Amino acid sequence: MLNRRQVQLALAGLALPATAARAQDRKPIVLGQSVPLTGPAAQLGLQMQLGAKAYLDAVNAAGGVGAVPVVLKTLDDGYEPARCKANTEKFIQEDVFALFGYIGTPTSLAALPLATAAKVPFIAPLTGAEALREPFNHLVFHIRASYYDETELIVKQLTQLDLKKIAVFHQNDAYGQAGLKGVQHALEKRGLQPLAVATVERNSVDVAAAVKALVPVQPEAIVQVSAYKSCAAFIREARKAGYGGQFHNVSFVGTQALADELGKDAAGVVISQVMPSPFGTAVGLVNDYQLALKRLDPKAEPNYTSIEGYIAARVIVDGLRRLGGRPTRDGLIAALEGLSGYDARGYQLRFGPNKHVGSSFAELTLLTADGKVRR
Repeated sequence: MLNRRQVQLALAGLALPATAARAQDRKPIVLGQSVPLTGPAAQLGLQMQLGAKAYLDAVNAAGGVGAVPVVLKTLDDGYEPARCKANTEKFIQEDVFALFGYIGTPTSLAALPLATAAKVPFIAPLTGAEALREPFNHLVFHIRASYYDETELIVKQLTQLDLKKIAVFHQNDAYGQAGLKGVQHALEKRGLQPLAVATVERNSVDVAAAVKALVPVQPEAIVQVSAYKSCAAFIREARKAGYGGQFHNVSFVGTQALADELGKDAAGVVISQVMPSPFGTAVGLVNDYQLALKRLDPKAEPNYTSIEGYIAARVIVDGLRRLGGRPTRDGLIAALEGLSGYDARGYQLRFGPNKHVGSSFAELTLLTADGKVRR
């Protein structure tokens, strides 16, 4: 017969698998993020990461999702596709739960085939390129409008002001091509075409050739589709060369980063936005963002890139909260398809089983000489 001590040990042994299972069930939910943390596009990655952490830190401080922390693991890709691909391979090998908040078109396009092959959700990339939206991929969810939406708004505004001599300055890669196609598409609808086109290489500020190509043809406006350092360099050099027309940028430029880069030279530069305004007295989602940002970093100032990171993190956590028991990737996809509860300053987010682009919201803003953003 077993004595009392042997029975206790036997019962303890039987309990171990259940305990181990509970511990395994509660391991962190890890989101893998590849963004530029260094190099000419670093502010985009740093601010996207900051906004996401502002929300996730608050969630984890309150106990996580079902007592499970949601952890953001970020790797630097310098806004280079090859490095982004290597980071994504590492994330997949580590079996991260989802890929989240990537920055840029060329980098996201390098990662997407890997995510698709591994059946890992690819959530909220900061890009409006059609190549990441068509054909439909059930693993991919977008929280921002497309570059077609942004460039349509820009061209509509310019032509309503009877400005039809429109040139394009774009990054010489998939991102720049996506923006150029958007401008061309919007102009063609109005019986127009770009007056001239010039390029700059990714992660470069060598804009001399582009200035020489565009300024002499005297466009009334130049639409810029590049990152903030090259756009700032082009604006300065074009003005030095005597250009007095308008500069319009799509949202990827990084509003605050461009304003900081230009200083007082930012006056009059127009940027299309696809997120709700992060500034001023706020209610609801925007107020939540401002409070979370201050808790994480009291010195941090609200901006359009960090609020995108905040909203992206909020979306994925809301999806996770709809799951019962141990979360699965398929369960997350189904949960995200049911999300439809975001309204903030004109920004609405609505997903569905065959609708993974949640927003088409876009508006124009104007930079001022003191670094402010006017709507």
